[in-house]
Amino acid sequence: MEKTLKPRFARSGEETIFHQLRLDVNNLVRQLEPKRKRSIIVKAVLFPVLYGLTYGAILFAGQHTGIFYAAYFLLGVWLVMMFLNTIHDAVHGTIFNRKWLNDAYVYLFDLMGANSYIWRLRHVRFHHNYPNVNGWDTDIEQSSLARIFPTGKALFFHRYQHIYLPLLYPLYLFNWLLIRDFKDFFNKQKTIWKLATIPRFEYVKLFFFKAFFLFYLILLPKLVLGIAWVQAIAGFLLMLFTASILSLMVLLSPHANTESEFPLPGDGNQLPHSWMMHMLLTTNDITHDNWFTRFFMGCFNFHVVHHLFPNVNHVYYPEVTALLRQYADRHQWPYRTYTLGGSLGRHYRLLRQNGVTEDIFEETM
Repeated sequence: MEKTLKPRFARSGEETIFHQLRLDVNNLVRQLEPKRKRSIIVKAVLFPVLYGLTYGAILFAGQHTGIFYAAYFLLGVWLVMMFLNTIHDAVHGTIFNRKWLNDAYVYLFDLMGANSYIWRLRHVRFHHNYPNVNGWDTDIEQSSLARIFPTGKALFFHRYQHIYLPLLYPLYLFNWLLIRDFKDFFNKQKTIWKLATIPRFEYVKLFFFKAFFLFYLILLPKLVLGIAWVQAIAGFLLMLFTASILSLMVLLSPHANTESEFPLPGDGNQLPHSWMMHMLLTTNDITHDNWFTRFFMGCFNFHVVHHLFPNVNHVYYPEVTALLRQYADRHQWPYRTYTLGGSLGRHYRLLRQNGVTEDIFEETM
């Protein structure tokens, strides 16, 4: 795929105000850092340990069927929580002060089946730069079975996507880990190739870590426990189903709903809004806020400030969001927040809305 002209954001008078907000956010983080830095490191250690201990329970106590399946279920939970609390922050360089430590930590994602190289490109270089922009947001861009972008190509079966997609969502991580990563590597028509050329060594890493992922989650338990293939594979699938459902509750809620805008570049590939306004118009928060969502779910409910300040660790999001809301009230910015159920309901309505396709047999005047 030929390298194409990247979308450009419009300029406006909001940049000066946002610059002041950024200064206020930096000052706020410096004030909170002495109290919060410890929790960042605690999480960076705790969640991998929980994942490792749970896997150990499979090998050493997996002869008991209840423990076996409960452990695989928990592996799915810890996978998502480790992603939300640590890996996601590491890829943005906000856990450790040294870049190489953050980069090394991200390799945990490879151990859990995802290719960290291609995900870094998809998430940081494309999704964070161009959220909800058709042809550029690779986090929203999924299989051709889904028409999430209102301007996406409409196929006849999309009129049923609000029925079949929720049934396929439990396969989300199965598709990501075992299919989509390979497509992004080998299909040069994929969006990734607009701005990147994948080094040869990354292909070696792709196959090595995928093979190791399947080895330690399927083959090794079978060999150690002497169980049937069907049981080993069932445990693996239970882990992926659990992680898929939990992760989609987080991933579907902030961008893909009827209230979010999906801006298109115009002449000169320029987008209609400034960078800051684009983030506000394409992202929303979730109202649910408690100790569980903050500690175990990585403050996923405070997603707007993550897009505005991706270099800030999630432990600071509650206070940074309070500051953002003050600015939004003062300057009439379009800050939006919904309940989790309300946001997922809007996602369902988006599927129905985008599933409407023209009837080619309908007579038009």
